[in-house]
Amino acid sequence: MNRLANEALSKLLAVTPTTEQQDLEDRILNFCQKLLVRQERGVFIVSGDAGTGKSVILTALFNVLQQAARDKESSLHKTSNYLLVNHPEMLKLYKNIAAQQPVLLKKNFERPTTFINHLHKIHQEADIVLVDEAHLLLTKSDPYNHFKQNNQLQEIISLSKVVILVFDEKQVLKGKSYWTNRKLQLLTDSVNQVQHYHLTTQFRIKAEEDVNNWVKALVQKKILPLPAPQKFDFRIMDDAQAMYDLIKKRNSSVGLSRMLATYDFPYRLDGDDYFVNAGNFSLRWDRNQPQATLSWAERSDSIEEVGSVYTIQGFDLNYAGIILGPSVCYDKGHDCLKICSAAYQDQAAFNGLAKKKNAAQLKERLILNSLDVLLTRARYGMYIYATDAALRARLQQKN
Repeated sequence: MNRLANEALSKLLAVTPTTEQQDLEDRILNFCQKLLVRQERGVFIVSGDAGTGKSVILTALFNVLQQAARDKESSLHKTSNYLLVNHPEMLKLYKNIAAQQPVLLKKNFERPTTFINHLHKIHQEADIVLVDEAHLLLTKSDPYNHFKQNNQLQEIISLSKVVILVFDEKQVLKGKSYWTNRKLQLLTDSVNQVQHYHLTTQFRIKAEEDVNNWVKALVQKKILPLPAPQKFDFRIMDDAQAMYDLIKKRNSSVGLSRMLATYDFPYRLDGDDYFVNAGNFSLRWDRNQPQATLSWAERSDSIEEVGSVYTIQGFDLNYAGIILGPSVCYDKGHDCLKICSAAYQDQAAFNGLAKKKNAAQLKERLILNSLDVLLTRARYGMYIYATDAALRARLQQKN
């Protein structure tokens, strides 16, 4: 497999759109043009499971919009447009794309808070704003990160004529950005025009349907029989070190193969290394490198690290070795997963949930969402090791 095929930038740029993707792009462009001519506000919501090409669509669409903004004959001439993403690794990728495309400027790609604070300061509004990973937008104030209002999407809508957003309820990871489909609907009900489009074609996971069904069931705490042997290499592992050896072998042959883990092992942003320990396996967590130009998955040194849900969300891997830590256990009485939120090391993810009546269920859902993200990264093969011996044994059962 050549190096270029593994680059996230190439995957987003060198794509021939499917009929579904081209139809969506045409609909969004028409939506934008009509609303700007009528001077109406609108929101276009793009949904779809992980791997259905949502970021590919946004990349292609933003390129078209910025070309039109420079075209004197276009109805979108001189429009002020932005692409926002509340994910530092994805922002790196988009800025790298801007460096490759003549019509794109790095200043048009921003974190939501930067965009909101800047437009409030200059008392202006944008024309068209695209939001990738909108499920990561804050739903409460976060003064530590310089967001003082109550909801980032609400602010973005108030500062933009047209908003195009990508949303997946199953990828919400924190209490301070706790979204549901219902919450999104209530917030957008007051907007003049709202349209929806749901993407269905799976591009990432090159597996038979039984693998997809197994993953979908597991993140609902159900355990299905193991998928049938197939080209997609799916294995439940007995040993985490053996899994890492296999990942290193895959990385040597095809590249872009990495270790991942649930956030069940201590980690702090204090400059020290922290380790994921599972049996005789010990490997450091991903190091925080905000100045790195490449995303974590694409850096050569990340084969010597374990990635978290926060570094891998939004990205593909060829092969993934996934460690299910102590928060993911087996409930023998009900023959299902048991989520132990007290064992989850990212307790900050639960901030803002303690006073809610259904706090326990919300915490569980956040952990299951993080599991869903981890289990939907691999294209050609996925290996799983559970630290809970009972769960490991149960997952290995064929029936």
